[in-house]
Amino acid sequence: MWTDSLVARFQHKRTSTFFAQGAPLIPRMGSRPISTMTLDPVPDLERNSDDQPQPCDSPVNRAEHVPAPPISQVTATTVDEKQTGEKPTPQVASKHDTSLAQVTPDIESIQRLGMRSIRSFFMEEIDTAQAAAPLTAYCFMTGFIDAVSFSAIFVWCAFQTGNSVQLALALARLFNGQHDTSFHIADQQALCSLLCFVSGAFIGRIGDKIGCKTRAWLTLGTLIQTLFTIGGAITIWQSGSGSVADNRGDPAWNNTLSFVTIGFISASMGLQGIMGKRLNTQFTTTVVLTTTWCELMTEPQLFNFRRLVVARDHKVMAILFLFIGGFISRAILDKIGSGGTLGVGAGIRLIIAFWWLLIPAKKAAQK
Repeated sequence: MWTDSLVARFQHKRTSTFFAQGAPLIPRMGSRPISTMTLDPVPDLERNSDDQPQPCDSPVNRAEHVPAPPISQVTATTVDEKQTGEKPTPQVASKHDTSLAQVTPDIESIQRLGMRSIRSFFMEEIDTAQAAAPLTAYCFMTGFIDAVSFSAIFVWCAFQTGNSVQLALALARLFNGQHDTSFHIADQQALCSLLCFVSGAFIGRIGDKIGCKTRAWLTLGTLIQTLFTIGGAITIWQSGSGSVADNRGDPAWNNTLSFVTIGFISASMGLQGIMGKRLNTQFTTTVVLTTTWCELMTEPQLFNFRRLVVARDHKVMAILFLFIGGFISRAILDKIGSGGTLGVGAGIRLIIAFWWLLIPAKKAAQK
C-alpha cells in the first residue's frame, strides 16, 4: 500500500541522515547528546506534495479515522458509474425529510378507515335493554296521533281492531232487512286507515334486510315516519278542514285531501308498530295496549314495590306515556288545529330518529 511505502521512505531518509553524521540512533554512555547534533532536514524535493504537515496527520491515524462508506452507497455508486460513466454526486437524506416521510399518513387509507368506522357504527345492533327512552317516546306518539284522528273522524289510526270490526259491520248491513248498499264516509275512512296501516307495516320488511335492530334501520325507519307525519300535516292544512267533529255522522275531515292525511298518519303508525315489535321488548308494538294490559295484570311481581321490576315498570311506562301523549295532543289541538298539531308530532319524531344514535351497542356474548 502507498501508506506502507511512504512510511518506509520516511524511515529510510531519517535513518540515513543519522548514519551520515555518525550518530547512533540510541545514544551510548559518553557519547554526544542528541540535542547537540545537527540534523540534516529532508530535502523539499523528496517530500511528497500530499504530505503537508498537519496535526495528527500520520498516515496510520488517517487510515484508522476514515469511516468506511455504507454498502448501499457503494453499490449505488458502482451502478451509476457503470451506466453513465460519471461519478454521481453523493446525496445525503435529511433527517427531517426522513421523519416527515414516515409520519405523513396515507390520506386515502384514513378516508377508507373513516368510512368503514361510520358504516360499522350504523350497522351495529343496539342494546334493546337500554332502549326504553325512545320506545317510551314511541308510545307517546301513539296517543298523540290517535288523538288527532279520533277528534276529527272518530277513527283510530293506530288501533286497527276497531277499524276491522267497523268494516265487518258495514258488510253486514248489506244482508239486513233495509238492504243499505251505501258506502258511508266513516266506513271509507276506516278502510283507508286500515289499508295504509298495513302498507306502512309492509315497509318494515326493509328492516329485515338491513337489520331490524341496527342503528341504520331504526334511524331510517323513524325518519320515514317523520316524513309521513309531515305529509299528513301539510295535506290537512291545505284541505281547510276542521279539527274537531261534533258527532260520528258529521266528521270534520270529509274531502279528498283529508283522506290523504288519514293515509299518511296511518302508514306512519303501521311502520312504528312493526319496528317496535321487532325489538322484542316489554313495550311490544308500542301501538296496541290490549296485550300490554293483559300481561301487566298477570305480572308475578306486580305488587313488589320494594324494587324495580323491568317487565312491570316498562309496561306501566308504555300505558302512562300513551295517555300523556293523547292528553297533550288534545290540549294543543284546540289552539293550533290539526295541521299544527301534526307538525309538532313530526318534530318529536325527528328527535326520536336521532335519539336512536345515542343508544349503546349490544355487547358481544361472552363464551
